[in-house]
Amino acid sequence: MARIPDTASTLGDNSKLAHCGNDPHAFHGFVNPPVVHASTVLFPDAKTTVEGSQKYTYGTHGTPTTDAANAAFTMLENAAGTLLYPSGLASITMPWLAFLRPGDHILIVDSVYDPARRFADNVLTGLGVEIEYYDPALGADIEGRFRPNTRLLHTESPGSNTFEIQDIRLLSDIAHAHDAIVSMDNTWATPLYFKPLDFGVDLSLNAATKYPSGHSDILMGTASANERCFPQLLEHYTWTGMCAAPDDAYQILRGLRTMGVRLAHHQKSALEIAAWLEDQPGVSRVLHPGLPSFPGHDLWKRDFKGATGLFSIVLAAEEGAFRRRQHAFLDALDLFGIGYSWGGYESLAVPVNLSNRTISKAPSDGPLIRLQIGLEDVQDLMADLEKGLAAARAV
Repeated sequence: MARIPDTASTLGDNSKLAHCGNDPHAFHGFVNPPVVHASTVLFPDAKTTVEGSQKYTYGTHGTPTTDAANAAFTMLENAAGTLLYPSGLASITMPWLAFLRPGDHILIVDSVYDPARRFADNVLTGLGVEIEYYDPALGADIEGRFRPNTRLLHTESPGSNTFEIQDIRLLSDIAHAHDAIVSMDNTWATPLYFKPLDFGVDLSLNAATKYPSGHSDILMGTASANERCFPQLLEHYTWTGMCAAPDDAYQILRGLRTMGVRLAHHQKSALEIAAWLEDQPGVSRVLHPGLPSFPGHDLWKRDFKGATGLFSIVLAAEEGAFRRRQHAFLDALDLFGIGYSWGGYESLAVPVNLSNRTISKAPSDGPLIRLQIGLEDVQDLMADLEKGLAAARAV
């Protein structure tokens, strides 16, 4: 067992992160669990082989390294169990496949992570699953969207790129009244700032690629489930041969140790920069749930423990000049790299295209740019953003 119990609810976040998922005394006192590479596992005798009573039987079924990472996330999520997936996208799509069957109906928030939308539109529909997208602002009225065959409600709060906040407890209660399960992409908040299972969600899905890794060099996803859903999730995981590399699991564990202090820095810097951007010429709007001006701020303040480093801005532009201003802004940046993903130590900026959305449409007042505020000094980042804004205004 780990050195601290899974029920250590009295400990602070950083204390949990420093000690979760490891038991030094199980490994000769070394504070970090070893990286165990495995495919073949030997059995002591034929009887043990046939009965399957040995803890480890084959590499795809887990190693001490992957088990340590699972245990850490299970504690952080208040879950019955956690499984590791080879990417954040896989941690969404594979759990969907675990619970959906031909003829089922799934409700997906329109602000969903776009690769997950592409999976739904191209793979789930091909398997005979009915897809319906709903407005992220839809609260109690979502009741009318449920059908007798609605099997799953997928949520993401804040929503990808536009950061709409959903009332997760309300939506979960409605879904359960219709005997549907609820999944949530909680990558933005991490389990430190929001614990979906505590709000009625059945499947908490995260791209550990982002803040748990923290260094832009690992691809991994996690799915944490409650007691109702974990057995079926685990069965599907085993049947499909899902697994995660032990080296990557070790790196995620290493990232977790500092995630709390990194998130605190991301939050402080991002809020300062977001508030500053609201007053800058050439900025039409700032989409950050932690700002009082944001439409979902009160709901965010009620349910979330904090904000991370990701938000978006809308540049002021007349119709026809959106792309020119967006590109001029991005090309003038030096400290901000232009790149997908986020959650690492470096600041990033990326142009956002919302053309796939059907309900929650792109802003009409200008082009959208997503910013990831890294660990650099705030004044340096502001100076870089000023260059971008000046370049955009000059177009």
